[in-house]
Amino acid sequence: MTGPVNAAGRDVNVIEKQIPATTGVGSVIFEVALWLLGILPGLIFLFMKTSARNYFQQLEQKIQADASEIDNYLEQRFQILQNVVGLVERSIELDKDVMKTVAAYRGGVSPDVDRNALASELNGAFGRLFPQVEAYPELKAHQTIADAMQQNSYLQREITAARTVYNDRVAQWNRDIFDWPTKNIVAAKQGYTTRIPFTASADVKAQARQKFF
Repeated sequence: MTGPVNAAGRDVNVIEKQIPATTGVGSVIFEVALWLLGILPGLIFLFMKTSARNYFQQLEQKIQADASEIDNYLEQRFQILQNVVGLVERSIELDKDVMKTVAAYRGGVSPDVDRNALASELNGAFGRLFPQVEAYPELKAHQTIADAMQQNSYLQREITAARTVYNDRVAQWNRDIFDWPTKNIVAAKQGYTTRIPFTASADVKAQARQKFF
């Protein structure tokens, strides 16, 4: 109650660190002891480890499916962006690097390396595009552009929801690989590590602190 106070508060960030699942001597002793107690305990634990291995494989596939769903929404946003740019290309100039990313994505380059950076570039592109559209009443009144703006807002909400599902699944994975004994032993032998959840970029955090009204 009387300690130092940080009046500025503290920002929260996700630490970009993957922690490996490891086991110690105690786990080895535990497994050996089961076999020394008899064949049945050893076989039961062997069956449990096989079940745990299958569980991790299934969970990994679910995580991949969740990530793929985010990719689908991102690709839809790219398509909307390209459609709108095609309509207003004479009125604005879009960042060439962003358009290279769009072209690469449509060309089949997987964005798995860094979806956060990809989404951040996409948000930046829309952030530069739509304010300029607002400055042109004739463009703003264009039904296709109006529909695109509405679809963009909808897809952004869907991306946020899909990220929440993905992060929940990642949190489940990160808990389970340290669940001793069965899952932790299997995770250590398979060389599993914790997974890093999706995070908001520094630009998005800065924009969220701005005054909107």
